[in-house]
Amino acid sequence: MYDLLITGAVIVNADGIKKGSIAVKAGKVAGTLKEHETAEAVETLNIEGKYIFPGFIDCHVHFNEPGYTWRENFETGSQAAALGGVTTVVDMPMLNKPAVMDAEAFAGKLALIEGRSAVDFGFWGALINSNMKMKKLEELNKCGVLAFKCFMCDPGEDYTSLNDEEIHSALSILKKFGGLAGFHCEDDEIVRRLTLNKLENGQLSRMDYLESRPVEAELKATKDLIRLAESTGAKVHICHVSHPAVAEEIRLAKRRGIKITSETCLHYLVFNEETLLEKGMLYKCSPPLRKKADSEALWSYVCDGTIDLICSDHSPATEKEKEEGELGAFGAWGGISGVQTTVQGLYHLVVNSRGESPCMVARLMSQRPAEIFSVYGRKGRIQEGFDADFTVIDPQVEWEITAEDLKYKNRISAFTGLKGKGKPVLTVVRGKIVSRQGELTGSSHGRLVTRI
Repeated sequence: MYDLLITGAVIVNADGIKKGSIAVKAGKVAGTLKEHETAEAVETLNIEGKYIFPGFIDCHVHFNEPGYTWRENFETGSQAAALGGVTTVVDMPMLNKPAVMDAEAFAGKLALIEGRSAVDFGFWGALINSNMKMKKLEELNKCGVLAFKCFMCDPGEDYTSLNDEEIHSALSILKKFGGLAGFHCEDDEIVRRLTLNKLENGQLSRMDYLESRPVEAELKATKDLIRLAESTGAKVHICHVSHPAVAEEIRLAKRRGIKITSETCLHYLVFNEETLLEKGMLYKCSPPLRKKADSEALWSYVCDGTIDLICSDHSPATEKEKEEGELGAFGAWGGISGVQTTVQGLYHLVVNSRGESPCMVARLMSQRPAEIFSVYGRKGRIQEGFDADFTVIDPQVEWEITAEDLKYKNRISAFTGLKGKGKPVLTVVRGKIVSRQGELTGSSHGRLVTRI
């Protein structure tokens, strides 16, 4: 007898759609049944023709624990993820005190989170100038980090960037154990020079901020990284691609056989620099939003697979931190909250607005994240032996995002007011329902996910 049988399903994987039922045993997919087959189970759940996807993975979130929990913590962040149809998150190592730079920091963070997360979780490890020595990267790999995060420009407090020589050394170390390095690609010299010039001249407007982080900075850093990846043969992942020119460099690098993958975020596909200029700092992020035509052109690289996945880069802040104070746009916090709303926004844009198959959503938020972060076989597909992680979307539900709906610790987001159709109505993590019809079930069922 199965533990759970989900019937009446339209099962969506990255490579196809079929009708049938899904049987679950001991937290795993025990098998799929044809449309009219039956089986005995402790619990049977009829989802009446709704789409059921492999549980969605948000591989880029900042839940800020330990250290910056006035912005978010793992309880509120993971609950928001569950409500939004995300079954696994991969949390960034910065905006932590301490950053996840060694085994001790990893263990301390894990001890705080265990038993408090509504969804499964993995960790990024830090890739900074102090932890390339004394085998700290190998140490973090043994702990189970899924990837390592590096900045090519000043990341601010509690973290450091790496120069080209340091990146080359780091990639050579990671290659030995097949580690993945993810990069914030903005050239430090360009951003630093332009920002200093603006500040010295009292040019603090929203447009001044946009001009201080031009696409040339992102493009130069991306080209430099591609060169380093080619010379070392290591695996690299470019975070939050904001512009089609950057995506084109990635496409050409892939064609040359370089081991490179990339992501973008929903906000780069939905908003543009005009949104920030008109509406303000809720839309501030880095790299910044680009022109409307660039945002639209980025879609072609999503559709053709150059951009491998979509994530939220959930980066919360308080309302006060988003204010334009003494330093104008430069002083406001840069980051957009989106872990709860990325799935419904992406589904609406892909399926309703662009007329693409739901399979694209499964590719962008299930299969490719699982493959890139080395958890495919456990996550990323509805198939026997995989974890019973499911996101059920009702394609008929119309929605508008409101602040009251958000579970974040700070219920502010650039996505409030966005409207669409097709919304997660059921989230299942390893066979256990964690949210249903917009309500949490109270489960703190999440556990650490490490590389296979």
